[in-house]
Amino acid sequence: MENNSDIENTVKEPIAKYGPLYTYADYLRWEFEERLEILRGKIFRMTPAPSARHQQVSMALTRKLIKVFPETYKCNLYSAPFDVRLIDPKKKSKKDKEITTVCQPDICVICDENKIDERGGIGAPDLVVEILSPGNTKKEMGIKFELYEENGVREYWMVDPSERVIFSYVLEGSRFVGKKPTTVDEVMQSAIFPDLQFKVSEIFPNE
Repeated sequence: MENNSDIENTVKEPIAKYGPLYTYADYLRWEFEERLEILRGKIFRMTPAPSARHQQVSMALTRKLIKVFPETYKCNLYSAPFDVRLIDPKKKSKKDKEITTVCQPDICVICDENKIDERGGIGAPDLVVEILSPGNTKKEMGIKFELYEENGVREYWMVDPSERVIFSYVLEGSRFVGKKPTTVDEVMQSAIFPDLQFKVSEIFPNE
């Protein structure tokens, strides 16, 4: 969704008055009737309300993470809708008009209190979890993958309910390195939070 006309009926203030690339400053001026994200300055409509399966997986994952955050690891756990503003690694500016990516991960963990303010997250979370669905797979596996990598997200999970598998990536240097996909018969363990582990079968609804 990169065509401005797709959201003209969603945003009450006309989009056309802004430039071709949008910022967090623009985002704050809009009044939404649905959720949107800005990725590299372009507007993306969030998929329709999550399916029952998506919601079940999200809740099951959240229950697993709650067991270790913030008790075992002194980190903050958030679930969508929660705005995360990513800082351009070249500009390194936190000014609203300089931020061109505002995303809403399904689940994220932020350990640095300085990356949290009253408006959400500011900077890369430590762990990001995105749940794939037919309408968002390209975005989560392509654009967001690159953005999370560039901005220094330490660990990224893509959870595929249809295949009942978790794809995980760990930042090594400046690049994500993929781990072996964790299937429904296996135990998922975080690379950066070793105490975060669970049976994959426990997060997927019964077929």
